[in-house]
Amino acid sequence: MTEESVNVTPRRRPVQARSRERVRSILRHAASIFHELGVDATSMSAIARRSGMSLASLYRYFPNKTAIVKAIAEEHVERMEAALRERLETLDLVDAVDVLIDLFYEFYRTEPAYSAIWSGVESMPELRELDTRELYSHARDLDNRLKDDCPGIPADRRWTASLMLPRSTGTVLRLAATLPEEQAQSMVAELKCMARAYLAELVS
Repeated sequence: MTEESVNVTPRRRPVQARSRERVRSILRHAASIFHELGVDATSMSAIARRSGMSLASLYRYFPNKTAIVKAIAEEHVERMEAALRERLETLDLVDAVDVLIDLFYEFYRTEPAYSAIWSGVESMPELRELDTRELYSHARDLDNRLKDDCPGIPADRRWTASLMLPRSTGTVLRLAATLPEEQAQSMVAELKCMARAYLAELVS
């Protein structure tokens, strides 16, 4: 994956149920092989074989591998945005942070192809754009919750905190997902301590 501009728009927007299922199947099988081999070592031919279709059929849905990577990454972002909103709406803020750290860590560690795809975020402009979109979406949701719960926090500090918390926790969790389980769990526990302490200072 390089800095050069490539077309990452799917060739077909699935409308019929059969086409939507075909796209889901392609993305599911692509994620599986990315997880096994890594993105760079995976070819469109390998994705076509794993998906049980011809290469020509695969190209009718996606123009290149980068478009498939982006489509899988978009699914990751959508699922995590939904999870954040749901927890922020139903839990105390400190409890929500603990729950979200656990949820995101599990997602990073177990979602097929997550590490393989997002490890290339800096080398793929489309992923950088998605990553930034996810960050600002999380920040807006957190900012709204802080505004409701802690109206005394100055707006500029509240927004800075809303950007910093998801970015810093996400960076640590992505690192933890690459470590042996015992070390990763220790890092997650320390991350929760840091987040709780920062929130306590912020709302005091």
